Amino acid sequence: MKILVTGGAGFIGSHLVEQLLKERHSVVTLDDLSTGKESHLKNILDHPLHTFIKGSALDRNLLNDLIENCDAVFHLAAVLGVKNTVENPLKVIEGNIDATRNVLELAWPHNTKVIFASTSEVYGKNESLPFDEESDRILGATTKHRWCYATAKALDEHLCMAYSEKGLPVTVLRYFNAYGPRATATQYGGVIPKFITAALKGEPITVYGSGEQSRCFTFIDDTVEGTLLSLDFKHNSQVFNIGYGQVISINQLAKKIKELTNSLSPIIHLSYEEAYGKGYEDTPNRIPNITKARKQLNFQPSINIEEGLKKTIQWYKQEINTVRSDY
Repeated sequence: MKILVTGGAGFIGSHLVEQLLKERHSVVTLDDLSTGKESHLKNILDHPLHTFIKGSALDRNLLNDLIENCDAVFHLAAVLGVKNTVENPLKVIEGNIDATRNVLELAWPHNTKVIFASTSEVYGKNESLPFDEESDRILGATTKHRWCYATAKALDEHLCMAYSEKGLPVTVLRYFNAYGPRATATQYGGVIPKFITAALKGEPITVYGSGEQSRCFTFIDDTVEGTLLSLDFKHNSQVFNIGYGQVISINQLAKKIKELTNSLSPIIHLSYEEAYGKGYEDTPNRIPNITKARKQLNFQPSINIEEGLKKTIQWYKQEINTVRSDY
């Protein structure tokens, strides 16, 4: 198949592109490099089945030319990160909604399959755990910018479902805290790269809030597996949680990373107000129910948090050593 990956130079996108090429698909990577990095694609830039285009999913003319020649689109391009939601909500809202609308509008005339990358953020503050795909969304007030990313992604999902009703083949994937090599503090699972970087540099490992909030982190290999399984899924209008059900608190995560890196870094706590200003809210717990993905996609995540952290730490050590050797 010929496949377009928007945001393909990002953390998840670059790993997805690599795996698509391994499976002998022809891949076009579209990325404006605002958060993605061309270096993430360094091993495949010259691959005979790969084309990299620096550009944006907001560019309708460019996007139309690419989509009309593709069999499927993985739409991963997004404006994300806590800093953006707090400091630049308009960028988050317009960047996510406008790009997704472009992809869907331009894919529809060609009946091009779209796999949309959403997020567990859409569940918001719902305390009924674990989250399944039909769980209610409970968000904070619109005066709190922290919720603009979740709102924009939820509206993106509504757009996907609306186009699916018009006959467009669409699958929505809700990622739960993907992490691994190439992840950055501004992208998915940002807490892990922050903690690892601090630990390796001997700097304080800073936990926001009490640290008792819990998460389920999904190693990138499992995330990509779930994403690829959706390509051959034959039914429309479906949403799937893509995650790993091992629960860990942020305090436990900090201690685990300190232990695995043999770091002397102190673990300190910072209030949300000190970190992000007044009015910031966080979700206390975020746990996925992946029964639907297991049954319908045969999604079988297998990499536990300790194994995944070891692989991620090794990558970060190599990155730090590479930077040092450049001086």
